[in-house]
Amino acid sequence: MNYETTVDLTGADNLEIGPEGSESAARRRRRWLYLGVLALLVLAIGLLVYLRSANGGDAASSEEQAPAVTVVAPGSGTIVGFINATGTLAARREMPVGVVGEGGRVVAVPVEAGQWVRAGQVLAVIDRSVQSQQAQSSAAQIEVARADSHLAQANLDRALQLVDRGFISKADVDRLTATRDAAAARVRVAEAQYRELLARNARLNIVAPHAGLILERNIEPGQVVGAGSGVLFSIAKDGEMELLADVGETDLAKLSIGVSATVTPVGTDRAFTGQVWQLSPVINEQDRQGTARIALAYAPGLRPGGFASAVINSGTVVAPMLPESALQNDEKGTFVYIVGADNKVVRREVKTGIVTDRGIAVVEGLVGSERVVVRAGGFLSPGEEVRPQLAKRDN
Repeated sequence: MNYETTVDLTGADNLEIGPEGSESAARRRRRWLYLGVLALLVLAIGLLVYLRSANGGDAASSEEQAPAVTVVAPGSGTIVGFINATGTLAARREMPVGVVGEGGRVVAVPVEAGQWVRAGQVLAVIDRSVQSQQAQSSAAQIEVARADSHLAQANLDRALQLVDRGFISKADVDRLTATRDAAAARVRVAEAQYRELLARNARLNIVAPHAGLILERNIEPGQVVGAGSGVLFSIAKDGEMELLADVGETDLAKLSIGVSATVTPVGTDRAFTGQVWQLSPVINEQDRQGTARIALAYAPGLRPGGFASAVINSGTVVAPMLPESALQNDEKGTFVYIVGADNKVVRREVKTGIVTDRGIAVVEGLVGSERVVVRAGGFLSPGEEVRPQLAKRDN
């Protein structure tokens, strides 16, 4: 038999259909609860992310508005300063040599310019034929005076032997004694005159007063020279040279006696090492320059009168060094801009020192660890916020 059963399922959820149906309904309620909590959690996280993103965007926008500046931490090291100068080469001690005696006709000149000579070496021989005869005559006069002196002494000795016998008076003895003394004096006079002639004859030759290098020779055989002949030879004492370097008034104040220098003559790439041995005590009023005299040892490449350049060591200092672009000046003096930990600009007064090709030494105001603005300092102001970018340091 077929039975048709009609079941009304309306309100089935409210029916109690046994233990299995009750457990299924509880599971559904818990699922919906979990879904609701999860949705709230997702919503909260999304809201938090949105708020953070909004705040971060404002901060990034603020940072983007701050100007970017290049900074450098200069550190500290030993800085060697140099001063470039130019000048003329010259003998450090140039000795002009002329006629010392009465002069005469030049017989021979045994030296040439560029040769080394020793002290007392003959540079030029003057004719002395007349003076030699005069010296011989003077030598003969000495012999005559000595003979007269010997005769006077013999006459006195004989007179003294006859005094006791009464044949010679005391007055005669005194007269003979005076004659003997006068004869001895004439001997000394003749000897002095002879030595004078020898000295005069010796001065006829022109000799080197000191060892050195002959720079100029202005005399030839056959020439007649005298006291008015001027400079006949020019000698560099011991061959020492120097550079008369023209240095500005400011740079001259930075130099001291004994500092080293490198000199390069024009037309050559060879450098010579010397030392500053004298600084000019006066400044030229027209060009505001003084002279630094750089002593140089003799070398064939150093020719007096030539032009040369010099690099003079102006001293060393241990200090930070900055490029010139980092230094600012106003009515208050020299200063730099430093970027602090809060990325804000701070003005710092400084004092500069040695200037080199790599930069300028800062002797006061910095320790070297600061972040110093390298460029664009003229467009900044104290307290302004910036975005510092560390510059790459040269190796």
